[in-house]
Amino acid sequence: MSEIAAFARVKRPVVSTWRRRHPDFPAAVSENSGRPLFDGAQVTEWLIASGLGNAAPQELRSELALFGIIALRDRFTPWQLVETLGSLLCLRRLDGRPLANDGANASPPDAEADEALWSALLHRAERIDVEDDFVLRELRSIDATAAPLARLAEDLIESAYDERGAYEWLLAARSRLGLDSLAADAVTPELRSLLTQLTDLRVRLERGESLTLADPHARTGDLLAALLDDTEDRERVTVLAADPDDRLTRITRRRLLLAGVSELDLDVQIGSDLEERFADPDLVVTQLPYRPGEDRSVLAALTELERVAYLLRPGCTALILGPADALVDELKSTEAAQLRSALLRENIVESVIALPGGVLPFRPGYRPALWTLTRGPVREAEGMVLLADISSEQLTPGVCMRLAEDVLLWRGEGFRGLDGHDPRYGRVVPVADLDRAFGGSLTPPAPPASAIWSDKVTERPALIAEAEGRLERATADTRAYEDGRGPYRGAVMRRVGRLPRHTTLGKLIAGRRVTRLPGHRIDEKQLTQDGHHTVLGSEEIIGERTVGGRRIDRLLLATAYQRAALTEPGDVVYTLAPRLGVYVDHDGFSVVAFPARVLRVNAGAARPLTPRVLAALLGAARGTARSPSAVRPARRIEDYQLPDLDPDEVLRFDALLAETERRERLLRAQSDALTEARRLTIAGLADGTLTLGEPRTINRT
Repeated sequence: MSEIAAFARVKRPVVSTWRRRHPDFPAAVSENSGRPLFDGAQVTEWLIASGLGNAAPQELRSELALFGIIALRDRFTPWQLVETLGSLLCLRRLDGRPLANDGANASPPDAEADEALWSALLHRAERIDVEDDFVLRELRSIDATAAPLARLAEDLIESAYDERGAYEWLLAARSRLGLDSLAADAVTPELRSLLTQLTDLRVRLERGESLTLADPHARTGDLLAALLDDTEDRERVTVLAADPDDRLTRITRRRLLLAGVSELDLDVQIGSDLEERFADPDLVVTQLPYRPGEDRSVLAALTELERVAYLLRPGCTALILGPADALVDELKSTEAAQLRSALLRENIVESVIALPGGVLPFRPGYRPALWTLTRGPVREAEGMVLLADISSEQLTPGVCMRLAEDVLLWRGEGFRGLDGHDPRYGRVVPVADLDRAFGGSLTPPAPPASAIWSDKVTERPALIAEAEGRLERATADTRAYEDGRGPYRGAVMRRVGRLPRHTTLGKLIAGRRVTRLPGHRIDEKQLTQDGHHTVLGSEEIIGERTVGGRRIDRLLLATAYQRAALTEPGDVVYTLAPRLGVYVDHDGFSVVAFPARVLRVNAGAARPLTPRVLAALLGAARGTARSPSAVRPARRIEDYQLPDLDPDEVLRFDALLAETERRERLLRAQSDALTEARRLTIAGLADGTLTLGEPRTINRT
């Protein structure tokens, strides 16, 4: 059942709910150590027919085939699964015929049928891959016990529509198959998208150009496959690749063939050198080999970068992903600094980009950077380099698009003075300045010009003055309030005599002194910042989200949530997840989102409470926290014990709480204004856009 939850992309308890509520949910076919096991095909068809779960039908069918493949790990090694299935998919593409012709009503295959099927597949491989470039070696290394893989490959193809989609699904599951080594160098989809945009491959092909892509450190071909994903026009693409690992070169060769590159336009070498006699690269996209920090050589990384630079002829571009300590950071080695300076002086470095950490998921501590090189840049870019730093940004689609625009416009136009494009994430710096700072870091010397001249920056002095004015008014209001009401005095004294008797929230509810109302399940996608009704959920109650930040339109509330009731002024909203939180909704007319709930005080009860008093006593109740290992609170909220105060004491307590709230609001207004002025001042001095004059008064202590 946990696998069904992962399969359908839901939480584990949801599957139990489906079994309980839907009589047509597939029955268990067997048990394993007391756990029910289900037929995967039945579960898949039920999910597709019911529309439940968060996975698309195509994805469900592909996942079903992958589950079958993963189940064979007790019979085949992970390498055998990836290599054999990849070879079978490639054989099907080369031969143009299905791998297995088992009819729908055929009897279950036996050993004799498996032997015949495998013998036929080997015969086809020997005929079509005579030189053993793609499939023959892998299929010869295994016997007829692998025949079920041919049927699973057909299932994978049927769900993914073609051999290429099936192979990409398989390689995407390499970690689940136990091949973490194949995924160790993988980058996030966001970084792959950024690299694709920086190459501008689609536009080049739309102009009618024939292009040669190259990767001298291909590994499993992830970067090349990402580039080919961005275009359907692959008949004019030639691909060169190389890798020292023979197994990886064959995986890459099969992957590129299935991606639509013709055999005649494809060359993958074993080693670190490309077959340059085959074609001259127009675009080089590569990731320098990873080395652990203790073994990493800055000089070796720069030497590899230099080798890539030598592959470029005039007008050609390279994107090189490597360690930030070699590509961006300040260099301590004189030899390394000389090599990096020589590359900069060669007028080949187009941009240097510091990337955020985490873009290599298997190496979260690795700090990457990106160099883009162009041999023979436009005249307006000669002698200058674009330095960009997005190391503190998240690689969202918007960030990728803006950064790609910065680099592509710099590549196409160079420096154009007042009418040119101002980079959003960097600065254009003369190479001569970088050469004078021999070995210095390659980070932007100042914020982007667009940031310095933005309204947010130019208006800072006025905003600071406005915050200072608010602080002055808030201080005056506080003084006026204290002059009128005097200093804060709670008139608190030690209780003499018997302690007040205790009650529980459950008893208050049973005695109709408090009414409990449910929260409502609201779709997060339907919430906005400019609706009519405030939504109060757990995040707002415990202070993780500002009250009023999520709102819902009243028309949508009336049509989609007809049973949803609004709060009344004074309702107490509480939550127990992830911890106890209590909030008094003084204004009312809000929508409470489950798991938050409402407690409404009955003012006409014999011993009435007030909302402030109830909220204060609940928040101070003992035993409300939970152990870090517990999945539920230690006790129900109905069992929380509260002192049953006398009515006159409740009124005095409520007045005291109201007084503290008023004074807190006055102090918070001062604190907010002072915090805003401080924040803007620090930001302006940090980016160099503000300076300080002589203060009007100086307080000495």
